[in-house]
Formats: sequence, structure tokens, C-alpha cells
Amino acid sequence: MGVESRHQPASDSRRQKVAGGGGVKADAHFKDDLGLDSLDAVEVVMSLEEEFGFEIPDNEADKIDSIKAAVDFIASHPKAK
Repeated sequence: MGVESRHQPASDSRRQKVAGGGGVKADAHFKDDLGLDSLDAVEVVMSLEEEFGFEIPDNEADKIDSIKAAVDFIASHPKAK
């Protein structure tokens, strides 16, 4: 086992938890439940923009603080792919 596998950055382990399901519920809050910091939240928004093909304005991005908020925003956006 190499040093890399034992010292995985925290953000990578959080990504794996979210991506793998890991018991994440729809109402999971990014900071309180998933341990994401503000930079992680920005990365989530950027990933949503890339995945769904439109820019999310900063004032709307600030409101996306949970899985449910992200899903609701994307579901209600007319430009979502």
C-alpha cells in the first residue's frame, strides 16, 4: 500500500462518498451532512453547469447548498439538457 492510498485528500473521499451513494439522502446538506467546504460547493456548481449545459448565476449558486436544492434547481431550469 503506497503513501498515496493512505493519505487521500479529504475532498476526494467526500467525492467518493457522494458519487458512490454512501447512504447520502436527498435532503443531505453539503456542509453539515457531507462535510463539503465552500470550495467544494463551488466545484459542485461548476460540475452541474458542465453536466447540464448552462451557467448558474452566482446569486442562484449560493442557494444550492444541498442535494435537494441542486436537483430542484436543475429540474426547474428551462435550459437543462
